[in-house]
Amino acid sequence: MLTIPITAFVTLVIILVIANLSSGEKKIEHKIERLYASDDPQFLRSMGLLLGPPVISGNRFEMLLNGDHIFPSMLEGIRSARQTITFETFIYWSGEIGEQIAQALADKAREGIAVHVLLDWVGSSKMDKRYLNLLRDAGAEVIQYHKPHWTGLGRMNNRTHRKLLVIDGHIGFTGGVGIAPEWTGHAQNEKHWRDTHFRVAGPVVGHMQAVFMDNWVKATGNVLHGPGYFPDVESMGDGLAHMFSSSPSGGSDDMQLMYLMAITAATHSIHLASAYFVPDKLTINAIVEAAKRGVKVQIIMPGKKIDTHTVREASRACWGDLLKAGVEMYEYQPTMFHCKLLVVDEYLVSVGSTNFDNRSFKLNDEANLNIYDRDFARQQTAVFADDIKKSQQVTLEAWMHRPFTEKLIEQFVPLLDTQL
Repeated sequence: MLTIPITAFVTLVIILVIANLSSGEKKIEHKIERLYASDDPQFLRSMGLLLGPPVISGNRFEMLLNGDHIFPSMLEGIRSARQTITFETFIYWSGEIGEQIAQALADKAREGIAVHVLLDWVGSSKMDKRYLNLLRDAGAEVIQYHKPHWTGLGRMNNRTHRKLLVIDGHIGFTGGVGIAPEWTGHAQNEKHWRDTHFRVAGPVVGHMQAVFMDNWVKATGNVLHGPGYFPDVESMGDGLAHMFSSSPSGGSDDMQLMYLMAITAATHSIHLASAYFVPDKLTINAIVEAAKRGVKVQIIMPGKKIDTHTVREASRACWGDLLKAGVEMYEYQPTMFHCKLLVVDEYLVSVGSTNFDNRSFKLNDEANLNIYDRDFARQQTAVFADDIKKSQQVTLEAWMHRPFTEKLIEQFVPLLDTQL
């Protein structure tokens, strides 16, 4: 008589595992045909229409390098708020910077500012619960995204990886940084990571706010709107940009589509900084084809100082075709390299939360800001060149003669590619 309950339980477990390992959408299976270059007006038109919000002008961008620049700017933004603050992040851990941000948000909530905080439940598991109480007691609305509940067991593997802070609908922050001690400092040692974040002003901040609202509505059922959240923002510069998002519940392929379109349109150069680089065969082929048509491709990733060694092994396992095509592969040496940045032809700069792997492309909720500005792009390539100076290039010969144990491990790691 116990056979039926046991069978039912096993069946339920299998169904939940399948539900959590699959995005539920059909993925991109065919290469993107090269019909135009990045300097063709059609490139800008296609990127805007296919990825979501059209590209808009009137924006200004500021690059923030490492915690010593990132966190003071974010705190200044929070303290300047006059009406609303919306904040979404994956990592929020205990520590001095976590305390400072929680206190700054709580102070604004006590002033009567509408403060809305969306934290990923997994990413905030190391957060001192005292911060949650501090924020809620001050009047801030705090939600933990996809906290375990029997009605959402099939979504446990879907995390929000987005990193967004919007002040009064006028100022926005996005990039790779999480709220934890590892992101403080200036990448001076192994305990302080290398990362880049960006401060944005102008009409595109409305796109950033809309991306936040996407998950806020999913998590709460409440629509925040009105001039406090979506004000009429005047032009702050001449930068072109748009913010778009992806999630398993809709448009899970948008991030990979963006990368494939940008790589396919590249004519001169591709600079990719990736904390977790585990591309699938389709994306590898796109990069190889770009290199073969004369595009200079340089990729920086973490070296041995990485927080997830399984990802590094999976990454190194797929370098063969890239190295044979002449792609320059670099491993950052001083500390964990957590940057997420793509620069194409010193024109397109894509920044945000997205890693170059299947977890970002298929399973996570992600958001990227695409900037089309040659001056800004040249600033990014200059920083990229400085990071290369602190990196070790991996040649084809060195890769082919890597240790046997590493080769052995690489035979099994690809089995986890869909989760990395």
